[in-house]
Amino acid sequence: MKFMKLGSKPDSFQTDGDHIRYVATELATDIVVNVGDVKFYCHKFPLLSKSARLQKLVATSNDENGDELHIQDIPGGPGAFEICAKFCYGMTVTLNAYNVVAARCAAEYLEMYETVEKGNLIYKIDVFLNSSIFRSWKDSITVLQSTKSLLPWSEELKVVSRSLDSIASKASIDTSMVEWSYTYNRKKLPSENGNSPQWNGVRKQQTVPKDWWVEDLCELRIDLYKRVITTIKTKGRVSGDVIGEALNAYTMRRLPGFSKGMIPNNDIVKYRSLVETIVWLLPAEKGTVSCSFLLRLLRAAILLDCGETERNELMRRISQQLPEATVTDLLIRAPAEEATVYDVDIVHNLVASFMTHISRTDPVKKEFLESTRSPKFGPDASKVLVAKLIDGYLAEIARDPNLPVSNFVNLAEIVSSVSRPCHDGLYRGIDMYLKEHPGISKSERKRICRLMDCKKLSAEACMHAVQNERLPLRVVVQVLFFEQARATTSSGSSTPDLPGSIRALLPGGSHGSSRSTTTNTEEDWDSVPTAEDIKALKGELTTLRLSGETNRNGTAKTDIERVAVSRMKGLAMSKIFSKLKSSKERNGEISSSDTSESPEETKSTPSVSRKHSLS
Repeated sequence: MKFMKLGSKPDSFQTDGDHIRYVATELATDIVVNVGDVKFYCHKFPLLSKSARLQKLVATSNDENGDELHIQDIPGGPGAFEICAKFCYGMTVTLNAYNVVAARCAAEYLEMYETVEKGNLIYKIDVFLNSSIFRSWKDSITVLQSTKSLLPWSEELKVVSRSLDSIASKASIDTSMVEWSYTYNRKKLPSENGNSPQWNGVRKQQTVPKDWWVEDLCELRIDLYKRVITTIKTKGRVSGDVIGEALNAYTMRRLPGFSKGMIPNNDIVKYRSLVETIVWLLPAEKGTVSCSFLLRLLRAAILLDCGETERNELMRRISQQLPEATVTDLLIRAPAEEATVYDVDIVHNLVASFMTHISRTDPVKKEFLESTRSPKFGPDASKVLVAKLIDGYLAEIARDPNLPVSNFVNLAEIVSSVSRPCHDGLYRGIDMYLKEHPGISKSERKRICRLMDCKKLSAEACMHAVQNERLPLRVVVQVLFFEQARATTSSGSSTPDLPGSIRALLPGGSHGSSRSTTTNTEEDWDSVPTAEDIKALKGELTTLRLSGETNRNGTAKTDIERVAVSRMKGLAMSKIFSKLKSSKERNGEISSSDTSESPEETKSTPSVSRKHSLS
């Protein structure tokens, strides 16, 4: 820290209690200066010889009270006046970054100009500020911090603006010219350590990171920090990425619990102002801050009840960077008055905004992005990333027992148009929802399962699905058939499309027709199969696969598919009808005609199917 010593005489100021200061000399004091609640017993000559204001006060005071002055509004209070008084006496006084601004403001108040006496205090302090303080990185920050309690004097004397310019200029300087000490605890980037693969050993190895100044500025209060960052941005020599890193570091330091998604309950107004200011300072360029940071900011803005403008700005920025988010980032807690655990509506709005933004992207710009960027960041790839992200998010929120079916389905449907190669993530979400909400109706179960395309399930997911007793029978049938059909294809061949008769067994026909091609009711196929049903269906399909391997001509496959449908549905319907019959018998509602017809119906379809499979 820089300092300056003024005067050479020993310090003769003495203290008598907390409110009295006096100069211990042989000459009796002849003036009393009241500063706040402190009385200074001094001598007129040294004070008046350097202060025009004290001269005027003595001249205008009454004869009775000419020996006692009252200056209650001097900036810096008794401490600053004492520095000025010691300078007048020629006593040794040390100025540094902590007291120089108060001394400068007090000297201005006392009018200690060069016109009063050459080499007066204002001149000496200005020399010290320009030659030492504003050339030092950390002293400039300290001086700026001290100006807060000295407003408006420090502002009018341009100490604040000069401090801002000093800090911003140093933060904007080329890192090769940084020769002063700074605080830096974060890990440097490979390129900043000279370890980048592109470094050829010729250029000067860069040892100072680009964001070297970030941590030191975290000591500033938010109002001063805002002015510093604004000044740095105005100079235009610091990249948006570094500004973004600075905002991230400041928020982490000044907002307790921010990294964990928690906000302190005390001083809500202070923290709300901080979050709103950080949002206002965000660089205009996309991608200068991470999507994770933006989502944490949004979470804090909601908890602190920030303004609608700040929330909308965060939503807009997040939607443009949504492919970068993680499931954990999206788990924003719902307000306390809501029944659900997480705020699904916010995520729905983010995804909707993202899809709108992607659809409005200019075709020429889209082509440019695809040609100049990695495929990972192309518009189509971004949509796939968001779809997978939502699949994972659905699996998390599905654990909420109070989550309505409509919220789950609406969020899934908004990305249903995105063609992704695998639906395993979506299947996990559906399975989790069915597990945590066993009491939903058959129509709701059907609506949820319609979201999934069974043809896009991996072998592992299919294995789990065919043993999943929570899925409707139609879904199990299609998964079974598709898995068997996939097993019969030759190595390297493309996955075959399921025949229309099989697709019809799923709600939407696996994104097609939702009506069955048979006379069986929709309610039958929406029933949940038992483990015995699934085992029997697997056995029948295994028999069909073995039969199909013996037929190599083109017509055999069609016959097998037709027989498969007949046998599976016949077997399944026998199980379903048996359940219905048992239920009616328990309730005493079954008639004699029902009893005589049901066995024949349950036997007819399997026997016909078996006859065709052997032909």
